[in-house]
Amino acid sequence: MSLELTHIFMHTNYTTSCYNQSHCSLKMCSLQLPNCRVFNDANFSSSSDKLQKCVVFSSFWGVELCFNDARLTASSAVKRRQYRPISAMSSSSDSPFNMNLNEYMVTLVKPLGIRFALSVDGKVFVHALKKGGNAEKSRIIMVGDTLKKASDSSTGGLIEINDFGDTEKMMNENAGPCSLVLERPSFPFPIHQLYLMDDIDILYNRGRVSIATWNKNLLASNLRTSCEGSGNSGFVVFSPKLLTLNGWNVLSNGDPIRQQGNLNGTPWLPFSPIINIFSEKDMIDSEWAHGNFPLEEYVKALDRSKGELYYNHDLGMRYNKITEQIYVGSCIQKESDVEILSDVGITAVVNFQSGIEAENWGINADIINESCQRFNILMINYPIREGDSFDMRKKLPFCVGLLLRLLKKNHKVYVTCTTGFDRSPACVVAYLHWMTDTSLHAAYNFVTGLHLCKPDRPAIAWATWDLIAMVEKGAHDGPATHAITFVWNGHEGEDVYLVGDFTDNWKEPIQAVHKGGPRFEAEVRLSQGKYLYKYIISGNWRHSANSPTERDERGNLNNVIVVGDVASVRPLIPQQKKDANIMKVIERPLTENERFMLAKAARCVAFSICPITLAPK
Repeated sequence: MSLELTHIFMHTNYTTSCYNQSHCSLKMCSLQLPNCRVFNDANFSSSSDKLQKCVVFSSFWGVELCFNDARLTASSAVKRRQYRPISAMSSSSDSPFNMNLNEYMVTLVKPLGIRFALSVDGKVFVHALKKGGNAEKSRIIMVGDTLKKASDSSTGGLIEINDFGDTEKMMNENAGPCSLVLERPSFPFPIHQLYLMDDIDILYNRGRVSIATWNKNLLASNLRTSCEGSGNSGFVVFSPKLLTLNGWNVLSNGDPIRQQGNLNGTPWLPFSPIINIFSEKDMIDSEWAHGNFPLEEYVKALDRSKGELYYNHDLGMRYNKITEQIYVGSCIQKESDVEILSDVGITAVVNFQSGIEAENWGINADIINESCQRFNILMINYPIREGDSFDMRKKLPFCVGLLLRLLKKNHKVYVTCTTGFDRSPACVVAYLHWMTDTSLHAAYNFVTGLHLCKPDRPAIAWATWDLIAMVEKGAHDGPATHAITFVWNGHEGEDVYLVGDFTDNWKEPIQAVHKGGPRFEAEVRLSQGKYLYKYIISGNWRHSANSPTERDERGNLNNVIVVGDVASVRPLIPQQKKDANIMKVIERPLTENERFMLAKAARCVAFSICPITLAPK
């Protein structure tokens, strides 16, 4: 039997390596491949037209691949969500016309200036555009558009792009006009995800994934002539790009890497893994861009976005165990999720998702509540606005107090919000920080190490100082808690000084720094409390019209700033006052007195919650 080894191009994280083409001869009964075993349950026929059944087991993919009558199946298939393309039909029921509104045709002069990518599900799509190339100049083609058809110079018509061979044939044709039919995705293509993978990882994986069969119809169109032969001629392919769509479907449906990513709580890429990236031969050293994003700017933007989390609702409810009594995760979507929580032993749910959020995600809150009642799970809904740091800060003390009450009643609690990334883990971090005398840094690292999330850390620090202020009498006794940037908008060339209660009782002015134009700034670190201040402008005492004002005992009009706030079990969300100053919270290790005050305040809030109604007394 003639065995042909070709290059391997698969998206994995193995060390870079490349196999040169070679030929070897193996006995049919002892075909040995790395991580691949071949089983043939039928006698080989001398007729090449008769297709045999061959089962391939690959330890890399963890599935058995069955090649039978030009069809491939995987024993462990993963269902994919199907998206129906937008179509426009003729008013006549028997009309043969059916138009896909997402498709468009464009004619370009070669070289095209397009870098294509081949995904594991068999799609050839636009990966990048050459800067200044013909495709970019057309202002029509976008990254993510799928190539459906291309013009054929021999026939003058359009040919379907079914595999890599069709694309290669189109790109190798001589210079001249070329018509392309492309399909625009129904949803915005996630360009930012393309460079989360390294090009080296895409191109090689040392030949560890292999497909073996005696069915020549599974080869891409440009390779079928190479396997012509008589009798029992088979082939082994170390590159899925050389297979037809059937081969790609096997790799797509039996992808354990996708499953493993889901198990680890990491959302997978919103498109299929890329097998290969290719372009016209004279485009290798070209400068590529992604639409309006130059490559270098795109990479910088990607670096800035590292660590961002992307919520995929289709992955279902995801949760992790934090302590023996506390679980944290994303929203409950259906009745089966409640049953899963019941099996884990959950007896109470604290939900920070609002009713509008649930409705937007297609969640029936009534059905979830009824299901919780059937499984004897206490459901408590306490909405916190998503992405609102101020709302989180104000409501966090009550949330932590509520969690403590439930734990004291021996409940096993599931703390949840829509994504499970922010509000619910923030509550658990605050509980560990306030109730177990754990530093905010240690509590944050503990929770984020067990559950993929990014809690609002500044909101927790803000709420911590608010709690301490609740039990303090008078001014804060300790180091500074907030950093304030005082802003004066005046004129260039002025001498600007800041003076107030915090400058040694108005005796030692602080010179402001000119930041350009009319803007002057002075940075001061202050403890919680209320302070009066003014500006000295070229020797004249002035107050700022862009910040709140208040008269002192002598009737003088001064600016006023209130640093921090006081926590409450019934939080009020006051209207924010206009203030040009910028206030930031300081996160630092607490003093022994501050730790005592924090523990006292947190328990005061918890004891202000009725243990029966679980509402403020």
